[in-house]
Amino acid sequence: MHFIDEATIHIKAGDGGRGCVSFRREKFIPWGGPDGGNGGRGGDLVIRCDRHIKTLLDFRYKKKYEADRGDPGRGAMKSGRDAGTLVIKVPRGTQIFDANSNEMIVDMVDDGQQLLIARGGDGGFGNDHFKSSTNQAPRRAFPGWPGEEKDLRLELKLLADVGLVGCPNAGKSSLLARISAAHPKIAPYPFTTKEPNLGIVKVDEFTSFVAADIPGLLEGAHKGVGLGDRFLKHIERTKVLIHIIDAAGVDQRRPIDDYHTINNELSSYSEKLTKLPQIVALNKMDLTDAAENIKDFESEGIEFMQISCATQKGIKELIYKVSDMLKKAEALP
Repeated sequence: MHFIDEATIHIKAGDGGRGCVSFRREKFIPWGGPDGGNGGRGGDLVIRCDRHIKTLLDFRYKKKYEADRGDPGRGAMKSGRDAGTLVIKVPRGTQIFDANSNEMIVDMVDDGQQLLIARGGDGGFGNDHFKSSTNQAPRRAFPGWPGEEKDLRLELKLLADVGLVGCPNAGKSSLLARISAAHPKIAPYPFTTKEPNLGIVKVDEFTSFVAADIPGLLEGAHKGVGLGDRFLKHIERTKVLIHIIDAAGVDQRRPIDDYHTINNELSSYSEKLTKLPQIVALNKMDLTDAAENIKDFESEGIEFMQISCATQKGIKELIYKVSDMLKKAEALP
């Protein structure tokens, strides 16, 4: 399944139904007065948060949503039926913007949260509404009022407890596969991951957390290099970051340079990301060059954990460390 994180849609609430022009016609009452009823109200349009929906994929194929219009009025003073409400369901973490002003309307975070996003139009008046002492047989009625109409931009930010960040090919997908039941694509070349993956990590019988594997970041990611700005937004809601580094320098990059590159991108994108607790996990410690490269981290006084996704070295210790940090983060006001 593709992870679709942005979509633009057009919505329209239902128009009100037309009022009715009618006159009472019954036996023995050949010239009854006006009895045209009012039109029904157009349907409202509601946005609702649904935890069962995971992506914005549906909005790629359907971009227009229109609620039903109200039924027209009828004779004998009968008003038209009001149209039902149209509900559009979105995943948790969806931010909804006015596509024209770029102003955020609502941030859909909680399951079941909903917002009336467009009101249906009122029904038009039937001719009974216009009768008076000077106009006892009005022959006019109003059409229904139009429903509200808007262009919306939907933007989904993942709701994960932990974000896995690092340069391409550092081992983020491998780590997610080791610590959860997720099955991200893994291959020995950069940019295997082209969309965020989520995995549920079970710590013990009573404790678990959600981790997000964010596609590898490049220098300039905060400016959009490699679509990095789109990926960085997904970790804004996380509570803890695991900064995974290829300690063996398999791609001929210095691990310490990778460390500084990623942290520079995080700080350039958002000051909030620099304040998140971060665990530095030096991966691929089973390879020969790794032991030499960790000296750079030691000389700069950077705390780190040593892991190997290939041999599972340090993986359990990393999970427990993350769990402890999450408990501390959740205890903060």
